[in-house]
Amino acid sequence: MILLTGGAGFIGSNLHAALAGRGQPCIIADWLGTEGKWRNLQRHPPARLIRPDALDALLETDPALDAVIHLGAISETTATDGDLVWETNVELSWRLWRWCAESGTRFIYASSASTYGDGSAGFDDDPAGLPDLRPLNLYGWSKHAFDLRVAATIATGHETPPQWAGLKFFNVYGPNEYHKGAMKSVVAQIYPRAAKGEPARLFRSHRADVPDGGQKRDFVYVRDCVDMMLWLYDHPEVSGLFNIGSGTARSFADLAAAVFRALGQEPRIEFVDTPPEIRDRYQYFTEARMDRLRAAGYTTPPTTLEDGVRDYVERYLAAADPYR
Repeated sequence: MILLTGGAGFIGSNLHAALAGRGQPCIIADWLGTEGKWRNLQRHPPARLIRPDALDALLETDPALDAVIHLGAISETTATDGDLVWETNVELSWRLWRWCAESGTRFIYASSASTYGDGSAGFDDDPAGLPDLRPLNLYGWSKHAFDLRVAATIATGHETPPQWAGLKFFNVYGPNEYHKGAMKSVVAQIYPRAAKGEPARLFRSHRADVPDGGQKRDFVYVRDCVDMMLWLYDHPEVSGLFNIGSGTARSFADLAAAVFRALGQEPRIEFVDTPPEIRDRYQYFTEARMDRLRAAGYTTPPTTLEDGVRDYVERYLAAADPYR
């Protein structure tokens, strides 16, 4: 049995679908809410579903778990409630880490590329570089704080889970993200406009050295993220902090063009000013260094941006039932 927190969310439900396909039962800890998030699980109901505030009570029963995969978090980059973010993203993560260490249970958890801040310290997932990172928002800072706590625990020789892996997700896109509102991927936001023959809207560049639409991100298809997580689960001898990305930065203009071409259209893009309240924290470039995961033995090549967007559009966004 696997305990999967955040298993009804975007990345979590895609992982759960893959685990269900293997016949692997899961206890999911997540909030379903009232916005139709349950649809992420409609094709593969979990063995058990609990609220996140019942996690401590569950662990007190000392369940026999093969692994805890902790993807649940407050992940909005615009979050402002520092106390709630700290309790959810740091303290809960730490309680799960300690339980796994004491019970001998493997622990895989979600960090974030937001920990890299403006990218001036690079995008290398070597833990030795953690002190140099300066996240730009509360969410990124909370994830960074937990990464630092893990690194300190290991450096001081304290007990750890038999396998641990921290996953720094870059810009993930794919099915089951529809409940995320403004936090959906740019692919999901562009698609409805492109499908109606309207132009995509992208943020204008506010830097002289970057053209409009030339801002770049490491866009990674959620299918690839699932493959990497399953590989880590299948290799319990591998522990560490790892980037989860494609390894290649592509522009938002490239991304928009891929959506239009998946629909058989020529790209049409209009630009709007980046909102002033986020302009000074806006990232112009991210690109995952994938050396450490490759060195650990993961060899599957990433899905190209064009292939991933085409698959997402044709199999999901344009389908009558867009859920995985």
